[in-house]
Amino acid sequence: MSPEPGTAGYPHKNCPVLVCSNPNSYPAPGKIRYGISQPKFMKTTTQTHLFKNAIGVSQPDVSDEAIAAFQKQVLSFYERHGRHEMLWRHTDDPYRILVSEIMLQQTQVERVAVKYPEFIAAFPDAAALARAPQSAVIAAWQGMGYNRRAIALKKCAEKIVDEFGGTVPRDPEVLATFPGIGPATASSICAFAFNLPVVFIETNIRRVFIHSFFPDRESVTDKEILPLAGRTLDREQPRVWYWALMDLGTELKKHMPNPNRKSAAYTKQAPFEGSDRRIRGMILKFLIEKAPSREKAILDCVQEEPVRVRRILAALEKEGFIRKSKTGYRLAE
Repeated sequence: MSPEPGTAGYPHKNCPVLVCSNPNSYPAPGKIRYGISQPKFMKTTTQTHLFKNAIGVSQPDVSDEAIAAFQKQVLSFYERHGRHEMLWRHTDDPYRILVSEIMLQQTQVERVAVKYPEFIAAFPDAAALARAPQSAVIAAWQGMGYNRRAIALKKCAEKIVDEFGGTVPRDPEVLATFPGIGPATASSICAFAFNLPVVFIETNIRRVFIHSFFPDRESVTDKEILPLAGRTLDREQPRVWYWALMDLGTELKKHMPNPNRKSAAYTKQAPFEGSDRRIRGMILKFLIEKAPSREKAILDCVQEEPVRVRRILAALEKEGFIRKSKTGYRLAE
């Protein structure tokens, strides 16, 4: 995905994604030719011509030659500058890829690179994660943020063991019904684990297509991007193709104003400092180290308004992260 993704690869939770499991359902490419000497493949203003595609929205009339040139540049970039060292790109174990994709939804690659091998060492397969206490999973997740993903990942493992005989399903529509897995993450798991030619959009992929095909547009919709994603997909090497797109999208963000600001789906993430998310993380970390703990000890640790902290404690308890007893709060098992 991304994420969203930001994240190093996967969409923001409020950012919709589109997927299509049948990449052959798109129309034949347009035949109007245009220059491709620049690293952008959108036609100039004087040449712009739109046509209707199979799902009823307009897209740039991009020639076969331009599509081929785009593919060549993306893969050439990946060959020279791709992030080949990432451990999850050196396995086709579906469980391990599922773990990495959920980690990458909302956490930077550099952080995942540290936590991924530690998590896999603790929970090497779906069965190990399924039978682990929830408190142990949350403890192993610390430093990743968005702790709901840890609980969702454990529930995914339980579902894999209980309903699929310990095997991750190959169908993105099935995977999209798993806890914490949406359409983009489901498709990315299938592309990377099974090399399936699914068509999907996530934040880094979106960035590449907006930069390359819509440089002079605002409010670009995913429905406009999706047919181009289908046409450009390398159906023989979808795994490598999506690695290349995501790496290029990450690199673009480093060197120019974020093209995703031109997306109709773009929303700016709220700052972490001072957020409820930060306080939630502090409480969970404190309870991992010192449990059980009474409310006063938690308030002393967090140093925020008591009313706000009590509200967050109640939410964490309701969501199943913690439980309260006569001796104080602790992580739920």
